[in-house]
Parts: sequence; structure tokens; C-alpha cells
Amino acid sequence: MNAKTEYLITVLDAGSQKSVVLVAEVSEGVLRYRGHGLEPSQGMRKGLIAELGPAAEAINRAALHAERAAKATIETAVVGIGGTHVRGINSRGGISMGSRMKEITREEIRAAVDRARSVPLPPDREVMHLLPQEFILDDQAGIHDPIGMVGNRLEVNLHLSTCSGGIAQSVITCANRAGLEVEDTVFEGIAAAEAVLSADERELGVCLADIGASTTELAVYFEGSIAHTAVLPIGGDHFTNDLAVGLHVSVEEAEELKRRYGNCVVTSVPSLAEIEVGGGLNGIVGAGQPAHLVRQRFLAEILEPRARELFTLLRNNLRDGGVLEAMGAGCVLTGGGASLAGLLDNAESLLRVPARIGLPVPLSRMPQELVRPEFAAAIGMLLYTHRTQIRRAGEERGLKAKLRNIFAGSF
Repeated sequence: MNAKTEYLITVLDAGSQKSVVLVAEVSEGVLRYRGHGLEPSQGMRKGLIAELGPAAEAINRAALHAERAAKATIETAVVGIGGTHVRGINSRGGISMGSRMKEITREEIRAAVDRARSVPLPPDREVMHLLPQEFILDDQAGIHDPIGMVGNRLEVNLHLSTCSGGIAQSVITCANRAGLEVEDTVFEGIAAAEAVLSADERELGVCLADIGASTTELAVYFEGSIAHTAVLPIGGDHFTNDLAVGLHVSVEEAEELKRRYGNCVVTSVPSLAEIEVGGGLNGIVGAGQPAHLVRQRFLAEILEPRARELFTLLRNNLRDGGVLEAMGAGCVLTGGGASLAGLLDNAESLLRVPARIGLPVPLSRMPQELVRPEFAAAIGMLLYTHRTQIRRAGEERGLKAKLRNIFAGSF
């Protein structure tokens, strides 16, 4: 082991289908890939941990693979949190600084944020993220960083990303059992956005849809800030299960058929094309049905209604959140379920905005096999954690400089 742990960032993305442990090093301020481990998930159901033991074993195996690849000991990790228990809330609050104008410092910002976050939450809810959308100084809105400005009253529009404390603790306990101390948690929708969205898209307004196995995490940005987060109860597994039931094949064969021949637009499939189903596919044991031919369009006739349901739910969620008209840059699909043919067409048809597939930005030295939508959340967690560390380091340097000036003026 030739690397010090404090120079490494490790993240864990434990999903319904796979557990990914990804390690990067920070060298001269640059984030570089060091290694990763990938294992099929166990003990998971609908994106949540159903059995701690098997889930921890899968995470432990992924961590061991990552350690060998990184040639470093992994002790801590930042963990992704997703699922339908995650909810976003917008709030507003502020402070008055008296009748005399006062310069805004970080202390005033913290006080305003604390006031804005003081919203009643159910006892089981925990706050994962406090994300300022804009500051308002003496009725002047649209301020992103008020430090150094002068005024009487400071307010902030704040987005709170909340989760179930019990479910989050189950993920943390699972990681602990796998030998990983959890440093922080990150909402996977925000993490995926970090990896695939451009600054222009965030400014113009964009909806990021991270389509996982069991759920779809949403993050909407407008004018550079987070405007809305939510989770929809539909993911890639729902498409697979629909095929398994409709074709009377195993889930494994249905997944393979979806990847090879699936399309969510019926009219895009040749009307006379036929494929063989049942009896196993590439060595996969079937559901006991003899092999037979079916129209390839039949797969699309099963998949298209599910795709329309997903994007109808998405559209309604954005409308209810007041951000449906805020997508000047359109919609970006990422996650393992985003690669299904025809999804983009359904997104554009129902949302009436442009849509694209979001590939994660590659880290230095990262293998090409990871530059795929299914790794967007894990890579985004690395980028998010690195950016957070840089910001905190800058705040600490500023505080130390302020203390030095105070003490220097005392002598």
C-alpha cells in the first residue's frame, strides 16, 4: 500500500443491481482515478436494503476489488442515497441586521440559512443537503454570493433535500458492516447531475433524470441553482418485468431481450421482424417455455406504455413542483435504464423539450468502460465530494486569516 488514505476519496453506490466502490486520488488539486470494484448487489429490493448481511457482503467484495485496483487501504467512503423516501422542499427565511447597514460575512449567511431551514419536518426525516438557490439583500434578488455586500436584511431561498432517517441509517450500517466508515451521504440525483450537466444547462434550466433499476431520481436546475428534487417509483427493472410477464420468459432472458431488441417506440420497429424467445438465450435458462418466434414489435408494444407512464409521472411531478416551464435546456437522461432505445423519443414527445443521454465526465486515467450512464452517480459523488472539500478548505483558510488579523491588531 503506497498511498495515504487522506489523499484518497472513496464513494459507494449501492443500487438494486450493482454495488460500485470507486476510488480517486487528489494530487495537486486534480482528481485522478485510482481504481474501482463492481459486484452484483444482494439483499436489495426496490432500491432499499432488505437483508443487511448479503448486502454488506456484496459491498465488502466491491471494496476489496477497489483496494486491489487502487493499491491502497480503503477505510472511509461517501455513500449515495436514493429511493422514493428522498424528498425535496423549498423554503425561505432571513435575518434583519438592524437599522444600520452592515457588511455581509459568512456568519450572516449561516444565520439566514439556519432561519430558512427551520421548517417543520416529520420526526423520521433527516436533511441531507442545504442548497441555497438565491440570496435576497434588501429586496435585491438573484444574488448567488452576498459576501462583502452591504445591507439591512438578508434572505435566502433554500432547497432542502431530505430522506428517511431509518432507511439512510440502514445504508450506513450496511457500509459499516462491510468495513467502511461513512464520511458523508449524497443524494444520487444531485451526484449524477454533477457528472453529466454543463454549466450552460444549469443556467438555462434542465431536468436530470437518473433512471436506476428501481427508481428514477430527478434534479432540476434553473439559473445555476437547484430548483427541485424528487424520486419516481419506476426504473429499468419495471421494463424488464413487463417483458418477462408478457413474453412468459425468465427475468434474466427478459433483460437480455430488452437490451438486444427493446424499443419504446412501436413504429420504429419493422412490422415483419421476428425474434426467438423462450428456451433460454445465450445459455440463460428460460422460464420453462419452448423456444418460439414472436414479432419484435410485440416487445415495443409492451415497453412503450411503460415509457409513457414514466414520463407522464415525470411531467406531472415537475408541474406540481412548479418547474415544468423551467427546462430551457431540455431533459438529460442518465443511469443504467437510460440506454433503452426510444426513451429519448418518449421524453421529447411528452415533455416537449429536447432530450439527450448524459454520459459522465471522465476522470483523468479513468478506463473507458466507466464512461457509461450507469456510473454517472458514482463518478458524480467523487466530483461533488472533491468540490465540497475545496470549498471547505477555502472557508477554513479565510477563517484562519481573519483570526490572524484579529490577533495581529491586538498587539
